[in-house]
Amino acid sequence: MMKKITSTLIAAGLSLAVSSMAYAQEKLIVYTSMKESLIGALKAKFNEKHPEVSMDYQSAGAGKLMAKIAAEKESGKIMADIIWTSEVPDFFKMKQNDMLEPYISKEVEHIINPLPDFDGSFTPIRLGTLGIAYNTRFIKKDFPTEWADILTPTYKSAFGVANPALSGTSYMSVSLLKSTFGWEFFEKMRANKAKVGKGSGQVVDDTASGDLLASLAVDYITNDKIKKGANLKLVYPKEMLVIPSPAAIFKGTPNLTSAQKFIDFLLSEDAQKVVANEGTLPVRKGVGVAAELGMPSAEEAISRAIPIDYNAILTEREETVKKFTQILQGRE
Repeated sequence: MMKKITSTLIAAGLSLAVSSMAYAQEKLIVYTSMKESLIGALKAKFNEKHPEVSMDYQSAGAGKLMAKIAAEKESGKIMADIIWTSEVPDFFKMKQNDMLEPYISKEVEHIINPLPDFDGSFTPIRLGTLGIAYNTRFIKKDFPTEWADILTPTYKSAFGVANPALSGTSYMSVSLLKSTFGWEFFEKMRANKAKVGKGSGQVVDDTASGDLLASLAVDYITNDKIKKGANLKLVYPKEMLVIPSPAAIFKGTPNLTSAQKFIDFLLSEDAQKVVANEGTLPVRKGVGVAAELGMPSAEEAISRAIPIDYNAILTEREETVKKFTQILQGRE
């Protein structure tokens, strides 16, 4: 009897092992600049839905990831299957260099898609927005509601913007503001003694601490600090800065099926709810952000968004950064 029980247990163990091996047949590596709490939550949800895929990710700044990809390409093999960042120009460049595998997910029909001439080379997963964050402890009146408000005496020597030479998101924002208001807007910022910070996180930190009264601020960075009790409020002028965060599959991936499953998943209702919970706009229709964050819907954001000339964004970066530096920092 004991021998029979032992044999049964061994058989059950072997069955579980075989089952686990079957589940782990597919692999997936994602390179992403998304914050740890977002990509970590998405990984857990994806593993739950697709136990047959062994998914892992590397999270770093977009610049570091692109340098890593360039080095891997040079050595003959890109180790990732998917890239997901907020640096839209990088995706246009990768497409031009024939590095991306087009894939139009069946979920695309359910999303708000701001990308022109969409062919599936890369797909928007969320909509990053920037507005004006201000310190509610020190600003009790003269709240900013439009871009011109940051040029008033209230914000003299107390408004910050991240350096577009160091931050891709800041570069996109500067480029969009310049296309709408001209370089005159930045001349007025200089006259009002605006400050240039190193990164998007730093200027929000400085606003929360009171070193600045307001800043050009990224949604999820600001909303995360508000959730943790910071004296901040994020407002959106009518001319909105809306920057999509795309994901793409690398051409030649040996894990194409898994990669396609992940793109489908990122656009699913479950994944888009995770995106919304992180204080940034989902692209899927019908998925909203918590009302207390005071964010517009994705549809409204797109309708108010300053149009992006992606060709100009790609070709004018050096010129734009140089001009910004000359005006705001008085350097050639």
